[in-house]
Amino acid sequence: MTRRLVFAIPGDIETRSGGYGYDRRMMAELAGLGRDVTHLALPGSFPAPSPADLEATAAAFAAIPDGTLVLVDGLAFGAMPNIVTAQAGRLRLVALVHHPLALEAGLSTAERERLDRSERAALGVAEQVVVTSPATARELVANWGVEPGRLTVALPGTDPAPHATGSGGAPVILAVGTAIPRKDHATLVAALARLADHDWRCRIVGGLDADPATTAALRDQIAASGLSDRIELAGALPDVAPEYRRADIFALASRYEGYGMVFAEAMANGLPIVACRAGAVGDVVPESAGILVAPGDVAAFADGLGRLLADPALRAKMAAASHAAGQKLPTWQQSAAVLSAALEGVAR
Repeated sequence: MTRRLVFAIPGDIETRSGGYGYDRRMMAELAGLGRDVTHLALPGSFPAPSPADLEATAAAFAAIPDGTLVLVDGLAFGAMPNIVTAQAGRLRLVALVHHPLALEAGLSTAERERLDRSERAALGVAEQVVVTSPATARELVANWGVEPGRLTVALPGTDPAPHATGSGGAPVILAVGTAIPRKDHATLVAALARLADHDWRCRIVGGLDADPATTAALRDQIAASGLSDRIELAGALPDVAPEYRRADIFALASRYEGYGMVFAEAMANGLPIVACRAGAVGDVVPESAGILVAPGDVAAFADGLGRLLADPALRAKMAAASHAAGQKLPTWQQSAAVLSAALEGVAR
């Protein structure tokens, strides 16, 4: 017998990001495990919903039958405390937190404080909180008042991949991440400007529409650095797998990651990594596979990239370690089984 689950997700489910990718894949895997999964599409304005969108969301939740198990993506859950509090008595509510909303980069102090209060209140009524990394679990216990007994860590899965073949020419540095402040492509570009005398090309893959101001500033920075012919903003692509296979180095200067699926994918493809020790990145990327520096440290990021560019032997050694670590990451089937067990516990 199938078991019903409503999975409430704000915005376009086809958005190319790690969080949406996790949601899409988990819906498919949970269905494969015998769950009757219904996707409830919520307005795309979360985590800053308009009054009209909150009203529509409240109506959608009110229409869900009593006793239904409802998994809510954290992009919405933490921003609608009044709705989940009102529904907690009749629905079995589970929050899926990719990373705390207040830790998004580029927020004003007022926005950060609002999201902190909102998410703290919402998480207080969740029967279970699912997170995508031990780092996020530690964060919620330490700073958001979530008891360990209500937490489940369901890591993103990673698909097996062949070892990257590389560019066959000037080393290709690949970054995968939407152009938003938290991904901090500006630090990567500033680091590359210090390495202009090295032979390399860089492709930054990820959506360019989420934050137009950030994208415009990034284009201006690339032009001002004189690197327009070496750094390409490729935008969002339907299939990123070929990008990993043709790259030689993976570099992303994120200031915070709730997990960092792109780092896992880079490891599955055997790419040496340069990144920042921020959020869960240090848990995902072992020291043998990557050079991790402090967030926003342009000099250290440039030094890490410079070491890999100048030393093919080091690059090959770290690539082998990265690939070996990537083979040990959980599959999507294994991760979905963890999530399904957590949901089953709530349903009982």
